[in-house]
Amino acid sequence: MEPLYSMAFMTGLLSSAHCLGMCGGIVSALSLTPDGRNSGVTFHLLYNLGRILTYSLIGLTVGWLGSALAIRGDLLAVTRPLLLGSDILVILVGLGSAGLFSRLNLLSLEFSGPISSLTGAVKGLRRLPPGVAALPFGMLFGFLPCGLLYAMALTAAQSADSLNGAVIMAAFGLGTAPSLLLVGGAASWFSSQRAWMMKAAGIMVALMGSYNLFRHIRMMG
Repeated sequence: MEPLYSMAFMTGLLSSAHCLGMCGGIVSALSLTPDGRNSGVTFHLLYNLGRILTYSLIGLTVGWLGSALAIRGDLLAVTRPLLLGSDILVILVGLGSAGLFSRLNLLSLEFSGPISSLTGAVKGLRRLPPGVAALPFGMLFGFLPCGLLYAMALTAAQSADSLNGAVIMAAFGLGTAPSLLLVGGAASWFSSQRAWMMKAAGIMVALMGSYNLFRHIRMMG
């Protein structure tokens, strides 16, 4: 099996504390029915399925874009430095998130631009029963601005293959799913473990960048 798949899954698993802090409370609130009852496990399963579908679509798209650049022989002089440069960027950002640098951190890559658009869409979906809205909610929140998501999308693009890109992103999404499925009972525990888990996630991102850098250098001879 491609090592990047398991590494992407581990990155998602280790970033669970960040995911809970970022949208755990939102997911819990969205799962409530108008009378205050929790919609149960079905809501969370559909929500996470929606997120993973969106991540896979992102991976499919960026993988295709990467492959489109890779097959253009006349662009090799440009794409090769970009490929190696992006590998080094992923390594540096991963190490920064692990605490090696004070400013270069995955969390600093997050920005609030699309959030207002997401808020409007959420208001519309809130009119639907939670069980019906769960899948669209998940697909929508898959686009939530997140530095970890950017790093994984860059890694998926480096695969230069639509299917590989989709699988890398799906594996990342699957890794983040367990904590959100257990959001009620796990939230407090994951919050207390957030610091070391983010460091470990950063190291895993750096390892993925290192693996790609080694592979790309060997590929280029």
